[in-house]
Amino acid sequence: MANAEQHQKIAAGQGFIAALDQSGGSTPKALKLYGVNEDQYSSEAEMYDLIHAMRSRIAQSPAFTGDKVIGAILFEMTMDRDIGGKPAAQYLWEERGIVPFLKIDKGLEPEADGVQLLKPIPGLGETLDRARALGIFGTKERSVINAANAVGIAANVAQQFELAAEVIAHDLMPIIEPEVNINAHDKDEAEELLLTEIRHHLNTLPSGKQVMLKLTLPTKPNLYKPLVDHPGVLKVVALSGGYSRAEACEQLALNTGVVASFSRALTEGLSAQQTDEEFDALLAKAIDGIHKASISG
Repeated sequence: MANAEQHQKIAAGQGFIAALDQSGGSTPKALKLYGVNEDQYSSEAEMYDLIHAMRSRIAQSPAFTGDKVIGAILFEMTMDRDIGGKPAAQYLWEERGIVPFLKIDKGLEPEADGVQLLKPIPGLGETLDRARALGIFGTKERSVINAANAVGIAANVAQQFELAAEVIAHDLMPIIEPEVNINAHDKDEAEELLLTEIRHHLNTLPSGKQVMLKLTLPTKPNLYKPLVDHPGVLKVVALSGGYSRAEACEQLALNTGVVASFSRALTEGLSAQQTDEEFDALLAKAIDGIHKASISG
């Protein structure tokens, strides 16, 4: 059984989940926003060393604790490294009181029927076993919806729940993330279709089993309240999806029971050139704002 104390922390914790899981494709952009340009590293190994240094700096910052940050999503290479002299997941839980999750998706298929499905995940079972042994509580898997296409959205959600079943079988908590593109011209219609499909699959979950949901902030506030209240859902979290922190927090506050799981919106304004005092102060301000929006509903 998944760690009961961590389960309770996510279920009842008054805070949000930090997404520290940029992968190979998004790492250069994340580093550039952090003030580290591509001419400052000459190999993939150096790039990953630099992004790990950024994540470690965040994780060890005084404001980054379980009081306001109840969970953190890690990239696989982060899980396999140390933070503060301990394995990353162990450090987060034992030193910070933050529940660790692992990003397991390996990118997206080309768009078809208005969606991008998950690519195959080689060696998934082995990865899940290793994650569990390292103290990971759950996983996150992201696919994308670009249009209100009923066929595509049904396929997207079905794939997500199929993967979630395998994650649950390995005694981990899946975060299902069928992201709706914020620039979709029919975003509101896509969200209505998504809600219908998710509810259908939730109603087929085995008794006593739960998933988490990571969803784009909806055009219609509280659209996902039925999911927040569903017994098959441990927590509904929201991605920032390209919105600024201010925009994302404003929209998040309109959705009762939904908490943040921000990536770029969390690290917005942080820089490698800042002193520790400057960095910690800006991160604390970001955490306070996101926390306030997460618990205001």
